[in-house]
Amino acid sequence: MASLLVVGSVAYDTVETVAGRSEEQLGGSATFFSLAAALFVPVHVVAVVGKDFRETDLQLFRERGIDCSGLQIRNGKTFRWGGRYSSDFSERETLFTELNVFETFDPDIPQHLRSVKYVFLANIGPDLQLRVLEQMESPQFVAMDTMNFWIERDFGRVKEVISRVHGIVVNDEEARQLTGRQNLPEAMEIIRSWGPKMVIVKKGEHGAVLLLEDGFFFLPAYPVRAIVDPTGAGDTFAGGLMGYLAHAQEFGPQVFRKAVVYGSAAASFNVEGFGVEKLKEISKSDILLRCHDFHRMTSFELP
Repeated sequence: MASLLVVGSVAYDTVETVAGRSEEQLGGSATFFSLAAALFVPVHVVAVVGKDFRETDLQLFRERGIDCSGLQIRNGKTFRWGGRYSSDFSERETLFTELNVFETFDPDIPQHLRSVKYVFLANIGPDLQLRVLEQMESPQFVAMDTMNFWIERDFGRVKEVISRVHGIVVNDEEARQLTGRQNLPEAMEIIRSWGPKMVIVKKGEHGAVLLLEDGFFFLPAYPVRAIVDPTGAGDTFAGGLMGYLAHAQEFGPQVFRKAVVYGSAAASFNVEGFGVEKLKEISKSDILLRCHDFHRMTSFELP
């Protein structure tokens, strides 16, 4: 069976939404990604945490089949982030960011993981993403994420990473910032011209758009009735997407479309609880049920 390597952050988040407040909840891009992807394939996580990282959280990773041999545990505190969402979740205010041990994170990929064929470069600096790529041995499919901070601070390096991966997953604001184009289809076509065969733009409550060589595919968001906390939804989406691709071990247009559906289904569960609460509860069969819902809701016959 294929496995999947993710390099990113593992953190503790404090989040405020209209549903309440949750302190010191398990978070980080690699965490959300791994818990979703592990529903499909074994996952190896490369990240760094402090000595204060809870044993119960390590146990959660192990129970889900997530290999922590690449998880560095260093003297100091684990990365922490705090945020507050507006009542309609359209805006997020960062209350604090404490990088702690993550500030000097150096992703040294263990030798036994360098031959893993499926790789996801989560939201870390482009220099670190390039360092990971230099250590991997002929990966079959590599996808990446980035964020506004890195695009503004080091656009040239971000573009270099994009040119060396097979897929990229960003949100609509990041796609516009990368290209300077307001029209999303145009922005996606420009990004694809830089090298990746798969370009995905996440649009939050408005779904996701996929661009491949054969054209566009659009999927609306799953109609969640009670949103609790959207933190990590994009990382969960990427985890479901990459988990399905690694499981399928195919790269045809229909496989990529199904991967978007699986990723969207996973993300729809994530927003229904604080942090990883819902991801700890669901199974692959729960994801599949919502994929069937997507098929029912989006299918129609032409006259």
